[in-house]
Amino acid sequence: MTDEQPTRTGASKRPSPEGASPAMAQWFALKNENPEFLLFFRMGDFYELFFDDATAAASALDIALTARGSHGGEPIPMCGVPVGAAQAYLSRLIRRGFRVAVAEQTATPPSKMKGKGKVAAQKGPLPRAVVRLITPGTLTEDELLEPGRSNLLLALVAEPSRRGLPEWGAAWIDISTGQFETARCTDAELGHLLARLDPAEILAPPDRDLGEYDLRRTPGEPPSSPDTARARLAESFHVASLDAFGTFSDAETTAALMAVDYVKRSQAGAMPRLTPPMPQEDQDTLGLDPATRASLDLLRARDGGTEHTLFATVNRTSTAAGARMLASWIAAPLTNPARIAARQACWDWLRHDSVRAENLRTILRSAPDIDRALGRLSVGRGQPRDLGALRDGIAAAHLADTELARINGSEEKRPDLIERVLEDLQECAALHDELNDALADELPARLEDGGVIAAGYDEELDTHRTLRDDSRRIIASLQADYGERFGITSLKIRHHAQLGYVIEVPAAVGTRLRSREDLQFRQGTASLARFATEELSELDAEITAAAECAATRERQVFAALVARALDDDKLPALARAVALTDVIRSCASLAAGETWCRPVVDESEAFELVACRHPVVEAALGSGVRFAANSCSLSPEKRVMLLTGPNMAGKSTFLRQNALAVILAQAGLPVPATSAHLGTVDRLFSRVGAADDLARGRSTFMVEMTETAAILNQAGPRSLVVVDEIGRGTSTLDGLSIAWAVLEALHSNLRCRAIFATHFHELARLTESLPRLSLHTMAVRDWKGQVVFLHEVVSGSAKRSWGVHVAKLAGVPAPVVDRASRLLKELEREHTAGPQPLPLFDAAPSSQPAHNEPSGEVPIPDELREKLADIDPDDLSPREALAALYALKKIAT
Repeated sequence: MTDEQPTRTGASKRPSPEGASPAMAQWFALKNENPEFLLFFRMGDFYELFFDDATAAASALDIALTARGSHGGEPIPMCGVPVGAAQAYLSRLIRRGFRVAVAEQTATPPSKMKGKGKVAAQKGPLPRAVVRLITPGTLTEDELLEPGRSNLLLALVAEPSRRGLPEWGAAWIDISTGQFETARCTDAELGHLLARLDPAEILAPPDRDLGEYDLRRTPGEPPSSPDTARARLAESFHVASLDAFGTFSDAETTAALMAVDYVKRSQAGAMPRLTPPMPQEDQDTLGLDPATRASLDLLRARDGGTEHTLFATVNRTSTAAGARMLASWIAAPLTNPARIAARQACWDWLRHDSVRAENLRTILRSAPDIDRALGRLSVGRGQPRDLGALRDGIAAAHLADTELARINGSEEKRPDLIERVLEDLQECAALHDELNDALADELPARLEDGGVIAAGYDEELDTHRTLRDDSRRIIASLQADYGERFGITSLKIRHHAQLGYVIEVPAAVGTRLRSREDLQFRQGTASLARFATEELSELDAEITAAAECAATRERQVFAALVARALDDDKLPALARAVALTDVIRSCASLAAGETWCRPVVDESEAFELVACRHPVVEAALGSGVRFAANSCSLSPEKRVMLLTGPNMAGKSTFLRQNALAVILAQAGLPVPATSAHLGTVDRLFSRVGAADDLARGRSTFMVEMTETAAILNQAGPRSLVVVDEIGRGTSTLDGLSIAWAVLEALHSNLRCRAIFATHFHELARLTESLPRLSLHTMAVRDWKGQVVFLHEVVSGSAKRSWGVHVAKLAGVPAPVVDRASRLLKELEREHTAGPQPLPLFDAAPSSQPAHNEPSGEVPIPDELREKLADIDPDDLSPREALAALYALKKIAT
């Protein structure tokens, strides 16, 4: 068994329940209802697993596999984990890909009958039921979740389209925060959606290949009809029609119901707190395919870590909710300049008041995660500290509101988005006051521990507590009276689990007390003797009743407070405002040093970055090393850059830093540059670095060509393409031909903005036929036989590749380097002049010799030359190009 492919316990043959003991009969029944889940079966203070579940869990958790009883003449494999430590074990199982069903006792053991000491008989085991299904996409506990990362359950439903390939309806839920959104996409766009959302669990048809996300697939219930789905969803959110929340396709609606039903099943039928479904429109989001996201290390690095990523580099947030919001901005940059400018205006306004910004940071550091506390409370797993999180979170919001309102001292200067944030931060004052009055200052971890509700809040609870606590003081007084009455200074009154309150004396003096009529001997040990009195038994009953009444009333008050919090519809908006304030402050902190700028993002075709830097590489270098900044201009007149130069000179860093600048700018964040002016990019493609996919039968070159095909099939005039070393995975002539053709396609067919890095410096000659191609190279200096990389992008093209020098730097043995140098000189002498620009229209070669044709070149008419000179192919529509071709043919003939 591996981490990626856990044993599915339901797949193997399970033993028959015939002849099982009553408790094991319960296990068989519950396991039959949940065959694909590990069954955590509550037995006292342990969750126990049996048969194949035990074998799989013991291996995954590295715990002992034992046996309990027998079945069919064979020992029953068993392992168990303590209830108190279950979260840690569940976390490990979920991360290994398992799903767990938790079976709890649904009744409590009967109480002892006081007076005569009889106990009510319990026939058979206590009833048990599965109270929760724990899956990767339905987690709520902080111990199982990453604080700054959303945890999404995604449902996918296909519907046929006229183009043959299906179109998809998608719905995703984060049960821990209540987020509920939907989208529609084509089959080709589904991979983009998966990469953007990075869901923890996916409900999808088994016949759709999900690529690298296949391991996250979960069998889902068959989808309902769209009409049924609309009706049930409207009922769930207490509206007459789902149209109240927006326009949803049939597939979106069906996917939404599939997700809701799965979540409800995981919560044993309970409906968690979810926001109404919100349809997402893709036209305002920058297109990023999976290969591009992997190439740029946006949220996760290619090794699966999070340290050297764009998110980790720019994240200055103080709250988990703020981190999740910032991550969502980076994962889905915008293409609407107005929305981008609204975000920019907030942090640009805040960064000029560093004192207030620092005060906000201090305030927000104390703000708990309101969304996830609400999520746990809504599914009945909330604890006292979750209510405390709401109280403290609202208090932090009100403090943040006060601090924000003081900035600049002028309301006219506040951006519109800040005004809306201020309104939301002021909400929930009544709820805060009630929680502040109701909750104790120091809250226990569990409700069962007591002491949750503050004294003076509930009169009935105070009465029960007074009786309980006064009775305990009476016990202390009674102990002193008994000691004096019986002449035993060592006499103690203790509470015994089975006997209740009893008198304990040393065994030596206990013998003489047995003859007293006012004492009842209850139990003796080698060192102690225990006695009861009628007075003590009555007091025991009163104390127990008072304690039980106090605990019951405290649970009732707690439940009322939870209901009050869940009914406050302003609380989610306040939580979002806190998160947004945190992101704004994070951006202001990033931009405060004047080394990050506010970019101009508009609808133009501009692409101007001045002294731009790669933020992740710069952060990794540390403060003691200066990063070599480079500018980049992809103007409409020169929109394609051909970048040549050796490895290790910084081509890949330059490519990625320009792509990351687009991500940051269109996410509404600061950009690491002196200045920036970008016309919005609708799709961004980054093909930098080599990788294979041997598990799916694809070599490095096949992956390269597949990603190149995706670019050529999807990029358009408003796209940005950064590609590195196209064609290097095959022979030199094959690779050069492919690189040449791709460069022509980017320039003349797609007409996109592009940076094309290559070792084929022969391609520089294409400037004669590609007028919008500009030549740039990485500056290199040869100093006394040693190559020095300046990491600077300059105009021009490389005349050599410096590969032998790089091999020397890498430590290749000197004889091999010398031999390579001699071979290189010989090959350069034999090398031809290289490829020459080809005409746009070649005459088709003929296999037969031409007859009756004059020898020599055919003269081109002057009129044809003039017409050709007047034509700019880049400015022609397809219809205009066809008309021009016919006109040229008429002149030529």
